[in-house]
Amino acid sequence: MEKIYYQTLKETLFHEKLENGLEVYLLPKVGFEKTYGLFSTNFGSIDTTFVPLGQKEMVKVEDGIAHFLEHKMFDMENGDAADEFAKLGASSNAFTSSSRTAYLFSTTTNENACVELLLDFVQSLDITDESVEKEKGIICQEIKMYDDDPDWRVYFGAIANLYHNHPVRIDIAGTCDTVNNTYKDMLELCYHTFYHPHNMMLFVVGNIQPEELVDVIKENQNKKHFFPETSIQRKKIEEPESVAVKEQIDIMQVEMNKLIVSIKINDILTNPQEKIKRELSFNLLFDLYFSKSSVLYNEWLSKGYINETFKANSLLILSWGSSRIKLKENITQERDYAFILIGGDQDDYHLLQKTIFDFIEHIDDLVIEQEDFERIKRKTIGNFINSYNSPESIANSFSRYYFEGICSFELVDYVSKITIADLNEVKKYFNKEYASTYIVKKDK
Repeated sequence: MEKIYYQTLKETLFHEKLENGLEVYLLPKVGFEKTYGLFSTNFGSIDTTFVPLGQKEMVKVEDGIAHFLEHKMFDMENGDAADEFAKLGASSNAFTSSSRTAYLFSTTTNENACVELLLDFVQSLDITDESVEKEKGIICQEIKMYDDDPDWRVYFGAIANLYHNHPVRIDIAGTCDTVNNTYKDMLELCYHTFYHPHNMMLFVVGNIQPEELVDVIKENQNKKHFFPETSIQRKKIEEPESVAVKEQIDIMQVEMNKLIVSIKINDILTNPQEKIKRELSFNLLFDLYFSKSSVLYNEWLSKGYINETFKANSLLILSWGSSRIKLKENITQERDYAFILIGGDQDDYHLLQKTIFDFIEHIDDLVIEQEDFERIKRKTIGNFINSYNSPESIANSFSRYYFEGICSFELVDYVSKITIADLNEVKKYFNKEYASTYIVKKDK
């Protein structure tokens, strides 16, 4: 088993690639009571057109199928996976994002048994036509609940405005129509294509013995048969540079109007180092301008342009989980798309819209002082280091970056190398030509 020591974090990560292609990463944390396991697949809501395992032609499956499959994975021959975790003293959950699906547990006891259970229920699909039909009603209720959520509507509407063809414009859960058109054989097709070990990653962090746990994992995997490893062919999306909709107003029962200005980034980077450099540069830039300690933020706040709801992100990760949408404020980029979101709640949404567009137009005039830059940089590094006190943060961060070819354990080192010139470089993406506005307006 490979040992990887990260000097900056003083952490030792254990890595093993199994014969079936599964990548296993184990991080022991001395003194931690909690253990957190996450089993993720490189399959999300945007993966609706692909060549299935063992076939040669592209097929199109229904929108929302990755999320539908996530729901059904908890079905086991003798019950429900969540109940089995509970018997072990553990809690479990799952979520689907645009580019991945993840299953997880948290426990303070029976760590090895929990890992085995995680592997077993995710690596076995136990569904019937009847159970699939029953699930349709449950998912449709979930969709309707989020449709009635104004925060979801404004965030997702802002994203959908940007894209003509890219499936990120479609709700992660699909629609009730696409859900009702999803059947058992379609779910099985996706499962066998994307839930192969070579397309998955297991990460466990906490109170574990790596050498002992990896033997448990190997023994578990050796008992199972998988089809030979093949590369997955996904359809390349042809997306125009222009935005699909420049402005849209949605009327809802809200106490205050909601507005988001979204900006489409057409420069899609493929090199992991370039990608993380741009992401972290955005992160620092937004913190510099819009953290609650910044001069610009407080100026806007004092003049009434914004309120405490104001936020700015270079990409919002949207994911559907068993309980709630997860909205991440970190700067990120997904597989083949990127965008900027700036907005908040404001009675005078015209004023907020004008303020944001003025900022976009004059961002090059805002000088970044060295002292402010170094302060924000130290703050970011400190936040990354502090996140390693949370098993959940460690696992989720590693999983999210892993499929982008980036190691989250190196983020501190990447931040250290960022310069003011890098921040000035990303200012070019603030372009009104590729901007759109989505408004949720209160019904009078």
